[in-house]
Amino acid sequence: MKRKSGGKDFCGFALPGLFCFAAVVIIPFIYGIYLTLTDWNGVSDTKNFIGGANFLSVLKDSQFWSSLLLTFKYVVVVVVVVNILAFAIAYLLTRGFKGQNFFRAGFFTPNLIGGLVLGYIWQFVFSRVFVGIGEATGWELFGASWLSDPTLAFLALVFVSVWQLSGYMILIYVAGFMGLNKDVMEAASIDGATGWTKLRHIILPLMMSSITICLFLTLSRAFMVYDVNLSLTAGAPYGTTEMAAMHVYEKAFTSRQFGVGQAEALILFVIVAIISGIQVYLTKKREVDA
Repeated sequence: MKRKSGGKDFCGFALPGLFCFAAVVIIPFIYGIYLTLTDWNGVSDTKNFIGGANFLSVLKDSQFWSSLLLTFKYVVVVVVVVNILAFAIAYLLTRGFKGQNFFRAGFFTPNLIGGLVLGYIWQFVFSRVFVGIGEATGWELFGASWLSDPTLAFLALVFVSVWQLSGYMILIYVAGFMGLNKDVMEAASIDGATGWTKLRHIILPLMMSSITICLFLTLSRAFMVYDVNLSLTAGAPYGTTEMAAMHVYEKAFTSRQFGVGQAEALILFVIVAIISGIQVYLTKKREVDA
């Protein structure tokens, strides 16, 4: 029987996907790099070539570097807390107790709520519910809205992000725990491995593929946080909670400095790509096969 040509199969299945990827990702990315070299304001028809002037403006933009530093702080806290919390909860939800599927669905639910809606819901909680609790109990922690204090507003942003992201990471870790080789786990128990020893030397190495995925997802999402930042704090009070993605948006679309904003976006992209690449490389090296 004559074998069919693979060229038609490639054209039928791969080309549509490649075309969409190029149209949505590759071409806009290249065009964005071009815009960093122009003085376009996002509205006018003229785009004058100005070379690297936009990047020099970025270097002088102290607010951008302040927002980037705050973003680094936010990323470190969110990535650590989300992954530790998700790993611990996933471990408990795979112990075989009754009703664990119900709890899995419950923890995943916040991830289904859009970031904007989530931010407005928690804005009401921090500004009204917490203040009401403070008035009723006299507790100083809830005496005023968390969103009016720079430190507490940052913690509020971290809290909401952890609450949203943990559910999705829990599912990935649950899948990892359920995929652990039972023979290896039983052999470890027979050899006397228990508690922390079993977790450190058996479970963690076998779970590194799940850890790699979760770290990558939380890193990328935390660096690019915008919707929750916009709806929860909008950078308030006085711009002290303005993350890098929000600053880029404000620079490009509010200040009408599209070339500068695009240059800042490109710098942010390069930073995230480098950090994520290093993270994937380091965690991939520690993955083992059961």
